[in-house]
Amino acid sequence: MTAATFLGLMTFKPLTFFAVALAGWMNRRQQDAIAYLRTENQILREKLGQKRLILNESQKCRLATAAMKLGKDLLYQFGTLFSPRPLLKWHRWFVARKYDSSDRRGKRGPVPTKANSIRKLVIQMAQENPGWGYGRMYGELKKLGYDVHWQTVRRVMLDHGLLDDPDKPYKTTWKDFLKSHWESLAACDLFTCESWGLKGLTRYLVFFVIDVSTRRVEIAGIHADPCETQMVQWARNLTDAQDGFLKDKRVLIHDRDPLYTKKFREVLEAAGVRALKLPKRSPNLNALAEAFAAGIRRECLNKMILLSEKHVRYVIVARFGDLEVLPLGCGGCDFCEKCTCPDAPCRFPQEAMASVEAQGLDIKALVESVGLSYINGANTVSYVGMVMVRPRGQEP
Repeated sequence: MTAATFLGLMTFKPLTFFAVALAGWMNRRQQDAIAYLRTENQILREKLGQKRLILNESQKCRLATAAMKLGKDLLYQFGTLFSPRPLLKWHRWFVARKYDSSDRRGKRGPVPTKANSIRKLVIQMAQENPGWGYGRMYGELKKLGYDVHWQTVRRVMLDHGLLDDPDKPYKTTWKDFLKSHWESLAACDLFTCESWGLKGLTRYLVFFVIDVSTRRVEIAGIHADPCETQMVQWARNLTDAQDGFLKDKRVLIHDRDPLYTKKFREVLEAAGVRALKLPKRSPNLNALAEAFAAGIRRECLNKMILLSEKHVRYVIVARFGDLEVLPLGCGGCDFCEKCTCPDAPCRFPQEAMASVEAQGLDIKALVESVGLSYINGANTVSYVGMVMVRPRGQEP
């Protein structure tokens, strides 16, 4: 080898040098990442101890595919959360599944109409009656004339997670309580409003009752300084056998205000209405009454200056106490994800909202009669809703 040839081999190449340096740096970073993951796996194994990790089919497939690329020796070296034997076993199982010709088998037979109808009926009964077990549900299906075995009912409930944990004691929730007592439930509360008069600023307490099922509100009384006698008289008016607001109710929800005295509750109980006192600091359990009180303050009282007791009664009673309201939506009711009508009655009639068209109203003529524009240009959709209001007791 000549000297010129040797010097040509020793010529410095910057690109090659930087490529080798970058490859070495990336390899070192990969080794650091692998060392961290191995340490993390060891810590997880120590925390788990003898506990088993239950994987689903998709997780097994992903893990087995990655494990097959490493091989048994590397898996033993890394000390993963799973031993190499089940990982390789899962891989062989998925390979066998790929070639078992399951995708070329004959088509399935007709859909079992009877089985599907029983399944839907069991799910509906379980949702509407959460306290029923499969034994009670099996008996109800037999009463309806369905020839079904109790194990079928139990299997359907197990598949859909409708069976309660036997070790967990059954506890009635407020949601279940409201559903079972919806039509016979009412709530009451007090809110304040201030009025100017000859004696200066006077505070009035407004006592109201709301029907939970229909959201109808009754202003039971307004007084500057109500006492037990006044509250008892209001309770008698509410439980009047002829036209009392609570004549068809069985439960009245109220908070822990001292005005709800023992004699007040006794008057209600004498008329067959149970006075249910709420726990401390739980306004969310009387949400409808709290929402009405907040709404009347926000929409009316905070925007007005009241000048006398007569003015207070006119604003609150005449404008909010003697009205019935029917909201109509701009389109079909979307309270439920899947509507049961017309095959079955509505499951939540108190929450359903009919559309304007359902009341037989001509929307185009209605909008034009009030001076609004129905067509607002191309590629524009106009939605129309309305709220119908009338004095209580007035015939339509």
